[in-house]
This record gives sequence, C-alpha cells and structure tokens, in this order.
Amino acid sequence: MDLPRNAFKAALARGELQIGLWSSLCSPIVAEIIGYSGFDWILVDTEHSPNEPPAVLAQLQALQAGTATPIVRPAWNDPVLLKRLLDIGAQAVLVPFVQNAEEAAKAVAACRYPPAGIRGITVSGRGSRYGRVPDYLKRADAEICVLVQVETGEALAQLEAIASVDGVDGVFIGPADLSASLGHIGNPGHPEVQEAIKGAAARLTAIGKPAGILTASEADARRYIEWGYRFVAVGSDLGLLTKHADALAKTFKS
Repeated sequence: MDLPRNAFKAALARGELQIGLWSSLCSPIVAEIIGYSGFDWILVDTEHSPNEPPAVLAQLQALQAGTATPIVRPAWNDPVLLKRLLDIGAQAVLVPFVQNAEEAAKAVAACRYPPAGIRGITVSGRGSRYGRVPDYLKRADAEICVLVQVETGEALAQLEAIASVDGVDGVFIGPADLSASLGHIGNPGHPEVQEAIKGAAARLTAIGKPAGILTASEADARRYIEWGYRFVAVGSDLGLLTKHADALAKTFKS
C-alpha cells in the first residue's frame, strides 16, 4: 500500500490556481457532500469551530472519495495539536497566527520527523494507513504541506522572512484579523486593508511563494486571483447554509 499523494501540494508547487471552500460545520455528512462538489481543497477548521480530533477524523474519512484535498487548521501553532492531526491522516495544515520566521519554523518542525523536525512517532496511525505504508517515517515529510497564516500588521512586516522559512509551502493572508490589526475591525474592504492584501500577494509572488486568502464575495475572489493569489477559498459551508436558508424562508414568508 502506497503513501497517499498530496495533490494540493503538487499543484501549488506547479503554480496552479487552487479553489477551495471553508468548512466549519464539524459534520462528516457535510464534508462528504461538499467533497464531491469539485473544489480543489477544503479547509477543516478547528480554530474557530467546535471541532476535535475524533470529529476531524470522521471528516477526513468522508472527504477521501471526493475531489478536494483536506487542509486542517489547528487551534494554535502547537506541536501536540499538529501531531495529532497528522497522525489521523491530515497531509496539509494551515497554522494560524504566525508572527515571525521563528514561529513559522516551529510549525514546520512540528510537521517533520527527526532529524528535520520534532514530530513524535507512531507506526500505526491512519497517516501511514495503519502501518501499511512501507518506509512511511522516511517518506511522510515529502507529502505534508505546511501553510502558515499571516494576519496582523506585525506579521505582514515580516512576510518575506516568514515565507522564506524552509518547509513553508504557502502563506495565507487572514483578511478579518488583518483588518482588525490595521485599525479597521469588521471592514476588510477598507482601502488600507485592500492595499495590504494586494501588496502581500505581490511580495509573495516576487519570492515564488504561493499566497492564499478567504472571501465570500465573488468579486473579491476574482480580484484576489488577478492580484496573484494561488489558493483561494471562495466561501464556506456555514455561509452557504445561512444564505440559502434565509433566502428560502424569505421567499415564502414575505
């Protein structure tokens, strides 16, 4: 039995645009439904969702047959949290609130086996197909994608240093927290925030590092892609449910 290939990581390395969806509903049924929708990647969130490893495991299993590569966001840049997610089969992680190159290096180290990192070893986890992948311990690092999230003005000032850390495969710009950090909380569309988002894409493109972002606006998504963002989440399962449920109710109640 072979090691699963990380299609998302390979596509990013080729510079291909990857369209994704955020998943916050903590449901394997929802994960299975959206996994068949045709997205390139789906972000399984545990930072701002009541998602714990047993539930994440069920969602990873549900996503296995679909088109999308699962990306799991841990609650924090913590080696224990990352280890548990990798052991249950996550091959891509988005690490939140990375402020500098040292924190980016910490995230990478948590996802790499010694001597390249500090990831703890199990020989029977789901990541190795329960011990069935030959030489998993020697080959796993090559298929694990480490994305780091830059979401403050302080981190943005360190963008090139963060992105240049060996093992960082892409940098995700968090528009909501960035807007708050820049003094425009709740207003990522503010010109100063948009200029920072545009500048971040240009700076990352200049050093050959893929940039990612999330928006629920089609116009914003198309603009971000034009600016050079390579992995773009164009909505969320929670947003889709809320929007269409409200619209359906309004149709019959108005």
